[in-house]
Amino acid sequence: MSKQASTMMFDQKVVAGPMGAIRAAEARQIGGILIDAGRLKPADAERVIRTQKEFRLRFGETAIKLGLITESDLRQGLSLQFDFPFLVPDLSHVSTEVIAAYDPFSPRVEKLRALRTQLMLRWFAQDSARKMLTVVSPAKDEGRSYLVANLSVVFSQLGKRTLLIDGDLRKPRQHALFKLPNALGLSSLIAERAGHETVQKIPGFANLSVLPAGPVPPNPQELLSRPSFGHCLSELAERFDVILLDTAAASPHADAQIVSAHTKAAIVTALADHTSTKQLRQLISNFNQTGVHVVGTVLNRIARR
Repeated sequence: MSKQASTMMFDQKVVAGPMGAIRAAEARQIGGILIDAGRLKPADAERVIRTQKEFRLRFGETAIKLGLITESDLRQGLSLQFDFPFLVPDLSHVSTEVIAAYDPFSPRVEKLRALRTQLMLRWFAQDSARKMLTVVSPAKDEGRSYLVANLSVVFSQLGKRTLLIDGDLRKPRQHALFKLPNALGLSSLIAERAGHETVQKIPGFANLSVLPAGPVPPNPQELLSRPSFGHCLSELAERFDVILLDTAAASPHADAQIVSAHTKAAIVTALADHTSTKQLRQLISNFNQTGVHVVGTVLNRIARR
């Protein structure tokens, strides 16, 4: 049955009373979405509509009660209905470390959304020119790449045209997290060996794009210091609402300082019971001295007391 035919089938169903009208309208939406996604057969959708009145439940709840769809099917359908995309494990190549892409209702992702709200209030909503933010950490393995990957997903779910740039030209990770080719990327763009085709859309997320790091150069610090890096960021800022940049560990290298000088703002991540307090203070002090606004700090892996 065609998509048009299935829609007409729902249009023909009329349920008496104001609540019945609401449920019929809901059935047309979620029912059609589930049919188009191959999660529900048109005949089964008719059965759900007939049974709704008996159960006095919404369309999706009735379909679950009848054993026609699963909770996961309904969540996927609702995500499409409300333009709140997320992925299904085993049906996507994105790493499960990007938890916001798979489990948007978990407590950890709720914390990421709370962080997103703070960033909107403290930085992005303050000025239309404030589109870029660097995510930094003093040392490696402190959750920086994990944080920026998941933040990019929750910003895109907000409807913001979001770009994640892997600015770690020493040990890049974003191409591995999003399972993207890394033959071309930021290093290629700065070296003028490629154009903006290096920016890659993430399937399943209409508002999310990633610019991988590209080939690891022998001179990352010098490459990031080229004027072409600033030109690339300015051009990309015209196409996106939010640009988040991953960086190399800040204490052993100056790369993060160079990247943050372009974005004018950074959030600093630290790992509980791991990050050196001295390195953390030194990093924030360096940013303050160079005019980079430290929007906030994020402490990862806090043990539950």
